[in-house]
Amino acid sequence: MPAPTAWQQKSKQKEISSPMDTAELAERTELTELGQQLRVDSVRASAAAGSGHPTSSMSAADLVAVLFANHLRYDFDRPAHPGNDRFVLSKGHASPLLYSAYKAAGAIDDEELLTFRKLGSRLEGHPTPQRLPWVETATGSLGQGLPVGVGIALAGKRLDRVGYRVWVLCGDSELAEGSVWEAAEHAGHEHLDNLTAIVDVNRLGQRGPTRHGHDLAAYARRFQAFGWHTVEIDGHDVDAVDRAYGEASSTKGQPTVILARTLKGKGVESVENREGLHGKPLPDADEAIEELGGIRDLRIRVHEPADARMLHSVPTGHLDLPRWEEGDPEEGVATRDAYGQALAALGTARGDVVVLDGEVSDSTRAEFFAKEHPDRFFECYIAEQQLVAAAVGLASRGWVPYASTFAAFLTRAHDFVRMAAVSGAGVNLVGSHAGVAIGQDGPSQMGLEDLAMFRAVHGSTVLYPCDANQTARLVTAMAGLDGVRYLRTSRGAGPVIYGPDEEFPVGGSKVLRSSGRDRLTIVAAGVTVHEALKAAEALDGEGIAVRVVDLYSVKPVDRATLRRAAVETGLLLTVEDHHEQGGLGDAVLDAFLDGRPVPRLVRLAVEAMPGSASPAEQLHAAGIDAESIAASARLLVEQAIVP
Repeated sequence: MPAPTAWQQKSKQKEISSPMDTAELAERTELTELGQQLRVDSVRASAAAGSGHPTSSMSAADLVAVLFANHLRYDFDRPAHPGNDRFVLSKGHASPLLYSAYKAAGAIDDEELLTFRKLGSRLEGHPTPQRLPWVETATGSLGQGLPVGVGIALAGKRLDRVGYRVWVLCGDSELAEGSVWEAAEHAGHEHLDNLTAIVDVNRLGQRGPTRHGHDLAAYARRFQAFGWHTVEIDGHDVDAVDRAYGEASSTKGQPTVILARTLKGKGVESVENREGLHGKPLPDADEAIEELGGIRDLRIRVHEPADARMLHSVPTGHLDLPRWEEGDPEEGVATRDAYGQALAALGTARGDVVVLDGEVSDSTRAEFFAKEHPDRFFECYIAEQQLVAAAVGLASRGWVPYASTFAAFLTRAHDFVRMAAVSGAGVNLVGSHAGVAIGQDGPSQMGLEDLAMFRAVHGSTVLYPCDANQTARLVTAMAGLDGVRYLRTSRGAGPVIYGPDEEFPVGGSKVLRSSGRDRLTIVAAGVTVHEALKAAEALDGEGIAVRVVDLYSVKPVDRATLRRAAVETGLLLTVEDHHEQGGLGDAVLDAFLDGRPVPRLVRLAVEAMPGSASPAEQLHAAGIDAESIAASARLLVEQAIVP
């Protein structure tokens, strides 16, 4: 093996006591030395990997050094300690800095630091809680750390009540993201004085200067407009950084943002404040390390958190779900109504259930929960990215969130859903007013892409109930699942076709009609289940027996039932109130992608762009009502017997 280079060597260990008396610090203080160490280690880690973002790490090194040494309260041996402060690296590409800080805190060693970005390493290019227990949420998709931090701060202020602080380190480039300002307004509205945003204003983005460069006042005006306390500092003056953190901790009634003017690549002349070096290891790591003063092995004793315990009880009780009898009431029950009632009942039985809504709780029926459990209800207004992000933040603190809005509007938050899956966050998302069945409101309000969107999310569960009792059972089941869970509800009332004691296991389905004479199988979910049953009844009167499967679990799908139906009837007809791509039909097709012969499969779905019309007219125009299903079945049966 080649001899190790200078940046791979370890130097003598030294310990810093924390907190330190800044008045007694010399020109080159221990905090400054720690900042230099974080720069050196960021350079070393990126050089070892041959990739990474050392210059973005170097600009924020002093900010992190002072935070970890003097202000963060955290027990690295007990990451679940309820009193721990929470640190979110929103600029996740600066992961070399985070890992270097972990090394200084003794959480990882130097050998592991140099495995950065290598196969099997915990130290990924962007940090995730799936790999490291000290990471609160996956970051790297910019503009997400502060919104999730708002959710964590909400948990601390309104639920956990143990006094921890939430520190979020942002980059200036990501302040161009609208989600940051959704978070800023929400934090100001909620008076989250336990939240501090630290903005590393290093002036340079990926391809060149940022919109506002080093104009700290421009950023300050925006945050002040949302009710934040602002502090503008030189981000390389450790005394100023230390004072700013102290000011943030003592500010009451407002969140605080520290706007720190920094230089990208600080400390190395060949890269400092220069364009074109984003996301690249330094050209000469050995020379850069020498210029930064060489390798150090300083250790910090991070403040221990207060001996905090939950100061409120999390009650549990008997789950008394609402019940409906088959056929009653005559006018039927909307699954959104069943969702709201079941959620309120679940909240009574489980004190860890919290609900968030996007200013449509009267439509999603989350208002039922809000009326019974107002202390665990969070109004997020028309800010769907913040809605999902807050749910992720609450889930990171052990709460079980249900977040609801119109199915169509959840598409705005898709990137947050995607990153929730990267985090391994357990969140329940509920989309109401799905499909053309909502009627006259027209296509802007119709969720017609949501099943595809959520099916594509890693490890997700996708559920689409058709009646009230089924909805209530699935709402309860969601609370015990892992990952991202999605429930699709409908606006209009539908018949109650299941008894209140029927079970609906996730991954299952229900065969509602079958016989030994079945000539095809109609597979439906949600509103089309009722249309399929009416079509099957009409066909039966003509001597055409068909099977009807309620595929309420769209993901995971009931492969066994579908395969059996394919063998026994020879033909599957899927019917969905959703676009053809990625929805129910594709979910059914997935059951046959194991190498066996694919059965004859015909899909009825929404293909044309809808307009405004009544629900019945919408279903008919889309070709997914009972009449259209029956017509398709007749044609398919005739084709099946033609030689």
